[in-house]
Amino acid sequence: MLDRLNQALDHLEACLDREVDVAEAARIAAVSEYHFRRLFSALAGIPLPVYVRRRRMTLAAAEVLAGERTLLDVAVRYGYGSGEAFARAFRSVHGIGPGEARRRGALLTAQPRMSFRVVVEGSTTMRYRIVEKEAFRIVGRKARVPLVHEGVNPAAAAHVENLDERAIVRMKELADREPEGILSAAVYLTDSREEGAEADYWIGVATGPETTVEELDALDVPAGTWAVFDNDGPYPSALQELWRDVFTQWFPSNPYTSRPGPELLRTHLVEIGEETHSQLWIPVERSSGNVTA
Repeated sequence: MLDRLNQALDHLEACLDREVDVAEAARIAAVSEYHFRRLFSALAGIPLPVYVRRRRMTLAAAEVLAGERTLLDVAVRYGYGSGEAFARAFRSVHGIGPGEARRRGALLTAQPRMSFRVVVEGSTTMRYRIVEKEAFRIVGRKARVPLVHEGVNPAAAAHVENLDERAIVRMKELADREPEGILSAAVYLTDSREEGAEADYWIGVATGPETTVEELDALDVPAGTWAVFDNDGPYPSALQELWRDVFTQWFPSNPYTSRPGPELLRTHLVEIGEETHSQLWIPVERSSGNVTA
């Protein structure tokens, strides 16, 4: 699979002087566009559009400094319809406009070309199972929170603390299927997984698709396949490492891709650093591509 991902990156690189066809890159990688965007973000640490813009502006900066083309010619070459639009994109990456860069010979920012490879450590194993689930509904309370990659997420913690006892009791009464008990669900608003990107964060329970409770919010989850990962370790670092390993190790080594849907987590909350058992549910579908290292 990593070979296909690198071929997809080659395609993106060849398209930097015109509109990038992400759907074609995903086809080359033999995955859906949705999964391609998510997998890239997890492996690279930045969203795909940010990488493309940085690479494009890296190449554009070399032409700006060379001085062989006018700034408008460089803008048009890299797909910008006006000098103003090009200048905004250039400034967002380099911190100065193209005219200033050409006059001053200023220090600019370069985005190296990426490629992916496997580093085999063999020091950890991942316990998982594949589950087919009918449609269900998550009933609970939601809040919009920023992503935090390490340590406790203050906004998510505040959401949990603000739940009233009556709501918690009502949720427990409604829970009647896997994942059992009170769980959290993350619905990502974009394909970005960078620090600070926003998501809808739910605290609720899995129940029947027709369940309605006036004082609680409801999230409908369609039928589909789930990869369920069991994890034991210190809270919350073990969970954050598990999520990272699922996207950077498990997906590239298994015949599945992610699909749209909430990511579910069932865990026993403990003090920071204490051991806890957790289950992470990721919506997946069988991949049509070959899995290779």
